[in-house]
Amino acid sequence: MTTIAAAARDVLNAADPATKVKAARQAARAWRAGRLTHSFDVAMPDAPARPEQPELLPPGRMPKRGKGGSERGRIALLHALAHIEFVAIDLAFDMAGRFGAAFPREFVDDWIGVGADEAMHFALLDRRLRAMGSHYGALPAHAGLWEAADATADDVLARLAVVPMALEARGLDVTPATVDRFHAAGDAASARILHRIYTDEIRHVSVGTRWFEERCAAAGLHPPTHWKSLIGGRFRGVVKGPFNDSARESAGLTRDYYGAIA
Repeated sequence: MTTIAAAARDVLNAADPATKVKAARQAARAWRAGRLTHSFDVAMPDAPARPEQPELLPPGRMPKRGKGGSERGRIALLHALAHIEFVAIDLAFDMAGRFGAAFPREFVDDWIGVGADEAMHFALLDRRLRAMGSHYGALPAHAGLWEAADATADDVLARLAVVPMALEARGLDVTPATVDRFHAAGDAASARILHRIYTDEIRHVSVGTRWFEERCAAAGLHPPTHWKSLIGGRFRGVVKGPFNDSARESAGLTRDYYGAIA
């Protein structure tokens, strides 16, 4: 029997996309079946392994991809989303493996579940890209997505504030309009995938918000106030609207958090 930390590290160290998805699914199954111990005997890598493709570019060098009206534009958008989900696999398993020792087993339950979801999302998007004559790796991708993890590797509250409660929460704001655009273009197959991802991401933001609030309560911190402080000091992006207030509230992320700093 091996440990959850070793299984999480194996996911992070898998460069090939199919291998990473397989490792994530195997780790989730093994954890749920009780074949992994709640032990943290190995450290997480500073950065996950990455395949040779896609080429990773700084944000300022990423090509414009349009709104998704043309098939080429939809492929570019799906590829960008596939990359987000690919990195999200690592973000979830790093959360479990890096910070799980300081939390009850339920913390690992939640983040391994999130990681399994992200692996499924990536597989759905890559399969859709292939059906459209492309694949993950065919286009450049954003190099900065792991930066949020690197910048918060020392503080679980900062990681929770930035990754699920800022980056993933932004997905709740923009995805419904993207689904509508895909429907308008007659691409119902892609729209269904994006809607599935959207509904799962509400739960992921909820997981992050709940653990953030629990840890704040244990430390005697006011969650919205501390979130604003962490976003101000640790988040390199901008919290901006328009906001999907109903989806955010469903995830427990009320306007008390983000309304005043938007």
